[in-house]
Amino acid sequence: MTPDVVVVGAGPTGLAAACALQEAGVAVRVFDKADGPAVTSRALGLQPRGVEVLDRLGALGDLPEHGLPVERVSVHVDGRPLASLPIGRPARLHGPAALLMSQADIEGALRDRLTELGGTVEWGMPVTGLATEPDGVAVRAGDTDVRCGWVVGADGAHSVVRKAAGIGFPGVPIIERFLLADVHAALDQPRDGATAWARGRKLLAAFPLPGDDLWRLMTPASPDMPDNPAPDDIAGYLGSRLAEEADATIDSVVWTSSFRIQRRLADTYRSGRVLLAGDAAHIHSPFGGQGMNTGIGDAENLAFKLALVVAGRADARLLDTYEAERRPIAGDVLKTTSSLTEIVAGQGRAARLIRDHVAIPLLNRTWMRQLVAEKASQLQVSYRRGPWGASRWSPGIRPGDRVPDHDCVSADGSAVRLYDALGPSWAVLGAPAYADVARDRLGAVVALHDDGSDSSHARLIRPDGHLAWRGSDPAALRAWLDTALGRP
Repeated sequence: MTPDVVVVGAGPTGLAAACALQEAGVAVRVFDKADGPAVTSRALGLQPRGVEVLDRLGALGDLPEHGLPVERVSVHVDGRPLASLPIGRPARLHGPAALLMSQADIEGALRDRLTELGGTVEWGMPVTGLATEPDGVAVRAGDTDVRCGWVVGADGAHSVVRKAAGIGFPGVPIIERFLLADVHAALDQPRDGATAWARGRKLLAAFPLPGDDLWRLMTPASPDMPDNPAPDDIAGYLGSRLAEEADATIDSVVWTSSFRIQRRLADTYRSGRVLLAGDAAHIHSPFGGQGMNTGIGDAENLAFKLALVVAGRADARLLDTYEAERRPIAGDVLKTTSSLTEIVAGQGRAARLIRDHVAIPLLNRTWMRQLVAEKASQLQVSYRRGPWGASRWSPGIRPGDRVPDHDCVSADGSAVRLYDALGPSWAVLGAPAYADVARDRLGAVVALHDDGSDSSHARLIRPDGHLAWRGSDPAALRAWLDTALGRP
């Protein structure tokens, strides 16, 4: 098959992009250098926005039934419980609950969805080179040369695609080394959230995972730990910290790893026909659980725009809006997670004093709880400052803002949930004339309306759930589409 798009990397970002493209009718091939799917947990779960994206992609399935809900984060300092932070479902933003689960399960759900859509992952296919041409890209994968229109590099922090495209990846290390393991342990802590213990320079965090007494443990490595510690050394040190803080023991070890926390952001997300997403474009501290969810958000944003370009409905310059919208989001995540890491890890006496006597106690304040929960959820993500955003203030939801999921009515009078209608389709909430205008440029558009809404006004909702346009004149909508999509 000669694909329109080659996706390199079959992690959550690459799989989400492939699902969205495949459903939009784009011919996709997915290459991954691994011999098969990963079975270890790695990232820990889905923030509310991640849940919404998988829902729109049709990949959520029964994950909510298998995942653990995130209700709170409890923090102990010097053995004393100091703060308990309710988190997981920011009510004001009208989103779903966050879920703790293995990344392997999330990838499995995305692979199942890709299979339903007629796609597959080609394992054991390392990409070793790219050659960009005026009207396509030649990809060397394994022993095969593949020509395609576009390449999406979702192949992680050491991205071959990024390097082949000559895109810089500047950044700095944040902290020397962290140890982590998935273990079975009889830990007497609630399994509806995370628990953290801080004691001087030492820090330990425990996250429940689905399964009998299964936990993810994470801690900074001790100063005398070698650069590449053996699994027994990792498990031994984590076991000693768990005994010290929680008077618990590790019964068995499923998986161990160590990593250095880096903060890096690609110079650009696009070089001609090569685009980056996920860890290939940005890496940062795992504190706050933002990485996988940010990558999935990249994938959804890129896919619906790339589908328009492949279909000939938009000029290739539309893809520049992908970087314009998503790179600032990643930049904000890098700053936030870096600051959180510096506070939590407490490097230096002054930093630990601030952590133990100012930052952690603040988590008991209602306003701080709301601020942290809403920030972590990613439901606040807005593109109103981007090229499709609102140019001036107006009340209510503005172009670029997320539109919360809600019940609507379809053209035949039946009830439909907004997010069920989206992806790959756009949605028009308003009179049929607006939907007719939108279909002329966008193709798949679902006509909906809200009960009791003013039919003279309309809203165009993007496949990723953000408001694209609102107004009261179909001609104005046509003009906006011509400007936004260009003339392919």
